[in-house]
Amino acid sequence: MSAASVERPHDDRPLIAEANRLMDRNPGYRVEIIEGQILASPPHDGPHAEALTNLMLPFLAAGSHGAESQVLQGIGLWLPSGAEDYAVPDLALVDTDFQEHLVENNCYDPVCFRLVLEVTSSNYQSDLRTKVSAYAGADVPVYVIVDRRHQRLHVLTDPAGGAYGNHRVHAPGELVALPDSIGAKVTLDVAEILASGGTEPAA
Repeated sequence: MSAASVERPHDDRPLIAEANRLMDRNPGYRVEIIEGQILASPPHDGPHAEALTNLMLPFLAAGSHGAESQVLQGIGLWLPSGAEDYAVPDLALVDTDFQEHLVENNCYDPVCFRLVLEVTSSNYQSDLRTKVSAYAGADVPVYVIVDRRHQRLHVLTDPAGGAYGNHRVHAPGELVALPDSIGAKVTLDVAEILASGGTEPAA
């Protein structure tokens, strides 16, 4: 947590106000605040959206969207790293009662998140670096990254001390069973997911 975030009064939210202004002026952009920095991402390309849809299918088939958990796109996650920090993962698996854990600015307490997932775009370094520490610091149990640039799938687990203790990288041809801790038996076909996501566009 930065010194500026600590000293800022709780009822004063200048970064969130600016982030919300950016969203109003740039419809379709995803705006986040991570480690006191505003990150604005332009609308994603079609293959990114196709990859997300295909990623939802094994979760739905495993019964993850039901009485105990929900599979959601674009839900805000409140981060403990700063007074105004929040992220908006591409996909998340959350407890069904997540609405009871609203913090502010349409973001929810990380306690109700079982898994977050990002599909990389031109700002891929944010997903592979900045968000790794952000999600680990929030103790999100599982972080999955579909790395379109390098054609790999990353599965990070066991968060502790702001880092993930286990980081496995998977290549096309592998079938990846996600940890049972998410509450369902979900297996991802790396080749299928990467094929639907295509090649990441240049920055």
